[in-house]
Amino acid sequence: MAVPAPSSDPVKIALLGPGTVGANVARLLQQQADELASRVGAPLVLEGVFVRDSSKPREGIDSALLTEDAPGLVARSDVVVELMGGIEPARTLLLDALSRGKAVVTANKALLAAHGPELFEAADTAGADLYFEAAVAGAIPLIRPVRESLAGDHIRRVLGIVNGTTNYILDEMTERGLGYDVALKQAQELGFAEADPTADVEGFDAAAKAAILASLAFHQRVSLDDVYREGISQVTADDVIAARDNHQVIKLLAIAERTEAGVTVRVHPALIPLSHPLAGVHGAFNAVFVEADAAGGLMFYGQGAGGLPTASAVLGDIVSVARHRAHGGKGPRESSYAANAMLPMDAVLTRYSVRLSVQDRPGVLARVAEVFATHQVSIEAVRQMAGRGTANLVISTHRAPEGDLARTVADLRTSDAVNEVLSVLRIEGE
Repeated sequence: MAVPAPSSDPVKIALLGPGTVGANVARLLQQQADELASRVGAPLVLEGVFVRDSSKPREGIDSALLTEDAPGLVARSDVVVELMGGIEPARTLLLDALSRGKAVVTANKALLAAHGPELFEAADTAGADLYFEAAVAGAIPLIRPVRESLAGDHIRRVLGIVNGTTNYILDEMTERGLGYDVALKQAQELGFAEADPTADVEGFDAAAKAAILASLAFHQRVSLDDVYREGISQVTADDVIAARDNHQVIKLLAIAERTEAGVTVRVHPALIPLSHPLAGVHGAFNAVFVEADAAGGLMFYGQGAGGLPTASAVLGDIVSVARHRAHGGKGPRESSYAANAMLPMDAVLTRYSVRLSVQDRPGVLARVAEVFATHQVSIEAVRQMAGRGTANLVISTHRAPEGDLARTVADLRTSDAVNEVLSVLRIEGE
């Protein structure tokens, strides 16, 4: 079938950042030029690629397109695609682009989490598009459904795995019995983790994504400072074994909830039952549940990272904003009308699993139970693993406020009946 000819002037694309994702975007723009032009109704022309050193060749990119003049490239383009990462110079360049009425496509979750309101205000003032599907969950179509398809619904909760590196590490610990350090090294060797894995394993990456999702889902500005964060570096092989013995698995979850009292947003390792769909998310894949009043429960699943999958999401945004540029129209504006209170972590209600080393002698369990009762944290179940003179207790609780559980754990640490509080994990998905 013949491809219809485009009817509008070319849409000029500026690409800031020629890394793995950027290189794939450049390649797809060129390989699929005719088909993309037909979808947009105008040719998409790669105007240039900003690099810090234009003398260094870039595989798959014509050296004539390389430039060290980012402001000049932005000025002569219609759509600015930012894939550099980091805060500066990305922030300054995108604010300049938006002030000129240029459409912006970005995958920069750190920038959006830290300076989203500033970017949205600049976009609204200039009537420019700001798209960022690739900033959360890679290739998974998630931002657009939350931002547009569910705009008429009332989202109550978002829960999911949004970092492929940590999911790979925890999956290897679970499926192959690897220790944390070994699993992390393997992830680095395979390219799933950076040489400095802090952003991933300490939850910073997931927290930025959680802030973006909560802002969209609840129609209010949620900053990175509003997100409670714990990473996975303290998860041990013993934690994984204890979870398996109780038919559970450990995952790093991003959770955003809206109640009548307000909004909580958190990132931390959590136990989920093996029967839960998230328990079956393996390797570096991501999955996110969205719970809404009318739509009910929705699950989004797929590759959450990688050059080609992320490039797919970026290219989808480019097509959308290019259509607006070619034929008129605008994408969705920022929706930040809501004024729900941002609640502290102490206000979160959930279940817990507390693993203790205690003296193996009569009366110890009663004394431990008394500590829980003092802080009105109800015990649901106790499992015991005996040793020589000591025992490990795994105590599961009913739902309780985080603050009450924290005070319980603090008292357990000073109790002469307890040798050590080995771990505290929240239980989700039940």
